[in-house]
Amino acid sequence: MLNDISIMGRLTATPELKTTIRGNSVTRFTVAVERDFSKSKETDFFSCVAWHNTADFVTKYFAKGQMIAIRGRLQQQIYNDKDDNKRTDYVIVAENVYFCGSKEKSDLKAVDESDFEEISLSDEDLPF
Repeated sequence: MLNDISIMGRLTATPELKTTIRGNSVTRFTVAVERDFSKSKETDFFSCVAWHNTADFVTKYFAKGQMIAIRGRLQQQIYNDKDDNKRTDYVIVAENVYFCGSKEKSDLKAVDESDFEEISLSDEDLPF
């Protein structure tokens, strides 16, 4: 059997790290994904959850509006609402999270030529 989902979109809010009673890190967040194939701009909003180290990573390095790519699994959640009606919801459990897009200019480090050391190699030094 297979349950694998991949999405790439923008965070709708900055994820906040929470801790369960047992001390596990968790964060819930929503990713907005535009549909490429439609003529009009349509967007789907996916609820996501990340646990443990993945939750720590997401809350440390991602903020509202940033592009994010997620690979994980789709999980069904069945619950009763406040009026005792049975409801079904789906959430993406993030197993791997990746950076997307370009870095902000303020994040880029200027390269100084003095950071590099010149080396000389002959053909005999090459491994092939």
